[in-house]
Amino acid sequence: MTNQNVIVQEMGMAVAAAVANSYPFLPPRSCGGAAHAGGSTMSIKKSFLSSLELSGARVNAWVESMKASSPTHAKALASSIDDVNTVWMRKHPSALSKFEQIVSASKGKQIVMFLDYDGTLSPIVDDPDSAFMSESMRAAVRDAASYFPTAIVSGRCRDKVYDFVKLTELYYAGSHGMDIRGPAKAPKYKKSKYQGSKAPNHQPASEFLSMIEEVFKRLVETTKSTPGAKVENNKFCASVHFRCVDEKYWSDLADKVKSVIKEYPMLRITQGRKVLEIRPTIKWDKGKALEFLLESLGFADRSDVLPVYIGDDRTDEDAFKVLRDRGQGIGILVSKHPKETKAAYSLKEPTEVMDFLTRLVDWKRLTLNDEPGVYKDKIWVGPTSTVR
Repeated sequence: MTNQNVIVQEMGMAVAAAVANSYPFLPPRSCGGAAHAGGSTMSIKKSFLSSLELSGARVNAWVESMKASSPTHAKALASSIDDVNTVWMRKHPSALSKFEQIVSASKGKQIVMFLDYDGTLSPIVDDPDSAFMSESMRAAVRDAASYFPTAIVSGRCRDKVYDFVKLTELYYAGSHGMDIRGPAKAPKYKKSKYQGSKAPNHQPASEFLSMIEEVFKRLVETTKSTPGAKVENNKFCASVHFRCVDEKYWSDLADKVKSVIKEYPMLRITQGRKVLEIRPTIKWDKGKALEFLLESLGFADRSDVLPVYIGDDRTDEDAFKVLRDRGQGIGILVSKHPKETKAAYSLKEPTEVMDFLTRLVDWKRLTLNDEPGVYKDKIWVGPTSTVR
């Protein structure tokens, strides 16, 4: 086996651990072990569970998954294997470099835009309460929403996301889609056959509100001795942020969170970018929220609709999977480093998301005005346009 193969295998193991969010206490599988060679996924899970009765072993496996999903660890791994990054980019090319391909696929179709917030519209910051979007990003989202039905789908509680975005014409799906509300007044989109609709409010996990509030308070008390830990109440879920926690405390923090959640069998723990999410066990996620909004807006069974979902977190993979399974729509992952994803395209950071939205609006305007033109070096050049 060559050194390159070893590196690729190691990266695959890290990525596999990073995406094990739906079963957080299941240790990452070895790429070459017996578990990989045969047996169903369920039998593998049962085998691991029966052999790991001690909570310490489970927590250690969980912490390894936390490490694998850390951008710091991913960066250290990816920086030494540029060829792997090249291969990944071929599979998930930049949505900017393939912009013409994307707009070609949207011709004759109504684009419906779905956007995550943290890491997509705003940079990831140490203090989650300071994840403000720039005014230029807000303007880009506002412009996009004037042409395309646009929804924000976030793990944050809906009210908090709205306070960040402050655009009344959008649809908001907070708490991983468990709290959905349409605009107060149905928007009308410029020169579009789609006239807008007020999506019905939807809260599929309303019965868990008091339980989440109780768990939130217990987590605050339990984790207060861990330096840097921050617990956020997102109404229908609770988030334990460990971005500012020294890695040597991760195992202890995981143990503390587990000690609380084990008393609530109706709740589960999933993992995002340096955050542990405590959510109801109902079958609802960002993918379900996407499907609900499409159906509410009358787009569920139409072939002249193109959903576009942009997100950076593993929780966005549920939405990417829905688009892939539907065979209709475009998923765009926001990430600077290669990682396992069901998205077809990629963007590196929020500034590229803003660039993509701006270019999409420019293209739509030119299309509506029947002005021919092309993008050259990321600048639209047309008969009446100016180079900017």
